[in-house]
Amino acid sequence: MSNESFIPVFAHRGASAYTLENTLKAFEKALELGADGIELDIQLSKEGIPVVYHDPQLSRLAGINKLVNECTIEELISFKLGKPWRRLFSTYKIPTFDVVLAWANSQQLPLNIELKSTILDNKSALIQMLQGLTLPVSSHFSSFHYELLEIVKQYRPDYETALIATKKLKWDMLSDYKAIDSVHMHKRYYKPRYLEACVASDKACRVYAIDGDERFLMNPHPSVIGWITDFPDKVIAKQQR
Repeated sequence: MSNESFIPVFAHRGASAYTLENTLKAFEKALELGADGIELDIQLSKEGIPVVYHDPQLSRLAGINKLVNECTIEELISFKLGKPWRRLFSTYKIPTFDVVLAWANSQQLPLNIELKSTILDNKSALIQMLQGLTLPVSSHFSSFHYELLEIVKQYRPDYETALIATKKLKWDMLSDYKAIDSVHMHKRYYKPRYLEACVASDKACRVYAIDGDERFLMNPHPSVIGWITDFPDKVIAKQQR
């Protein structure tokens, strides 16, 4: 059975259940497991160069007590990543967004590009990144920060934007969020009230923190256009049952 009749499955930080998150290895593993796209996180170096890394600080994966945007690109790409006891022998490194983008374009694998909070301090770097940017078909931008998505829509109206839902989101006023096309929601929001709010405001939605055991995968709500998961293989298998 072809995957085309199913809702696209995006691998969260790559196939992060199986290999280190937000690394080329994780993205290659996602492709190998049949993911329809990958979700990744963008932070900026000191010079404003986009890199693929989740946390604003480097302590968890690099063991460095500094912020990503306090380090030069040379420093960032030199750090070894991994759990503390494995880091010494690790070959995992922080990839630049350019490297990941070139790979994704070569595979025509859609990207869900999450714009992180550090970009709020250097919006001109985001504008520079957007100018002349070519993404695989069906790629889109997501963020917790509506003002970053407004910038994306201003400079690249051709790309889809998705607001990541928080407790502060005014669901009954979703249509007022003119700069977004869709909502990315944690699966705890997979309830009629929130799904119908998406329909009423003409916004699609993708659901994250999916582990492949959810019953609703078999009979998804019409507003859902994507699943975001650490386990792309499990979600794909569930949809094929």
